[in-house]
Amino acid sequence: MRTSPVSLFDVADWQNLCSALARASRGKRSRPEVQRFFARWPEELQQLQSDILESRLGFKPLQGFWIRDPKPRWIQAPVFRERVLHHALVAQTEARMEKSLIADTFACRKEKGCLRAVKRAQVFLHRFPWYVQTDVAQYYRSISHPVMQRQLARLFRNRGLLQLWQQIMAAYAPEPGKGLPIGALSSQHLANLYLSPLDRFLTEHPQVGGMVRYMDDLLWFVNGPEAARQTFHEAKAFTEQALGLRLHRERWQRSRFGVSWLGYRVFSNRLQLSRRRKRKFGKARRCYEDAFRAGHISEARLQQLFGAVLATTVHARETAWRRGNLQRDPAPDA
Repeated sequence: MRTSPVSLFDVADWQNLCSALARASRGKRSRPEVQRFFARWPEELQQLQSDILESRLGFKPLQGFWIRDPKPRWIQAPVFRERVLHHALVAQTEARMEKSLIADTFACRKEKGCLRAVKRAQVFLHRFPWYVQTDVAQYYRSISHPVMQRQLARLFRNRGLLQLWQQIMAAYAPEPGKGLPIGALSSQHLANLYLSPLDRFLTEHPQVGGMVRYMDDLLWFVNGPEAARQTFHEAKAFTEQALGLRLHRERWQRSRFGVSWLGYRVFSNRLQLSRRRKRKFGKARRCYEDAFRAGHISEARLQQLFGAVLATTVHARETAWRRGNLQRDPAPDA
């Protein structure tokens, strides 16, 4: 496939920067950092445009915080000006990256997402009697910049654009030449692209009937336990040699027993909520109801928040569980 001619001039295009500003600020206009940028946004965008074209971008330290969902993760976000840059860069390069991905990888892609990944897994659970499940140890921290640069060079020909990608990776690296921060828009797309050689290795393997990937969470489907064992060890060796990553927490099982994946218990004919997602539902519901009882949110806002939480459960066959949850812990009176 041909390399893309996208250049720094496309990234720095005024309309592209304006659109990137709109996307980066969506839902965040009340934040002081965003308000300061908008107070003089034409001058800010002109300066960003000039810095892109003259390759003199400076990167500030990332803003970090911890989340625990379910394991601790250190999330790092760029300052707002750099988030605008990331949106402008991704807007011009996403289409070429998209063409290099197989259909059965579902993270950070339009009209894909978690639920579609789960539905695709159901199709393969129905077709094949065994599956292999694994993920990548310390994925974001283990991504090699030289390997990532070689992949980008196969997609884009403009030297300035490739240097910009390299600058972004180097500025945010937890250690020299290695790692991406969790929380930056550019990191999500680079991390999704990085495993595309493994996607092709698995889809072209004669013993693999199908595979589904959501970022670094992988499932593939085979006809027996020996094929499961063999394909895992071959995929593990390929991943270490070609990508410098380590697959771990491997598991192979009969498809009829289902698989816990992406917040669901996935079976060929139904979805059920995982225990963790049920706990999250209960925790979120208690939090919102306590806020309502304390007078911090209105009844309308409570209904809106509860509807959002409930929406995460509607695709699962859990009507009895939802009914029982409300009976055990009735909603507060308005």
